[in-house]
Amino acid sequence: METQLRAALIGWLRADSALIGKLNAIEEESPVRTSIPWLGFATSASVDWSTKDRKGREVRLAVELHLRGDDPATGAQTVALIEDRIETLPSTQAGFSIASTQFLRARAEQRPANVRAVLLEYRFRLLEA
Repeated sequence: METQLRAALIGWLRADSALIGKLNAIEEESPVRTSIPWLGFATSASVDWSTKDRKGREVRLAVELHLRGDDPATGAQTVALIEDRIETLPSTQAGFSIASTQFLRARAEQRPANVRAVLLEYRFRLLEA
């Protein structure tokens, strides 16, 4: 289910015209030849979250936004769009359903060459369809 969630989330993020207008790429990993700004999945991990009659997974997934800027507020609007889009992923998906989506934490940092990175981590609880 973790792989299915990743695929569904990438498709959902890419389908948002406002978000796609602000980013050069939305990829499952760090894009090799894409200029900043871009969004990639940093990592994910899952554990059992099954019930008596259905298989389930709790998936923790982190996405990382890369952009340029000196101001700590750089990208705040884009981060808000990403958060809104992730949190509105429809609960009914092919092969599974989302029981809950919860924001866990965020981290922002300034990197060399005027690059900023914002990491957003979420927890999804999934049940097999």
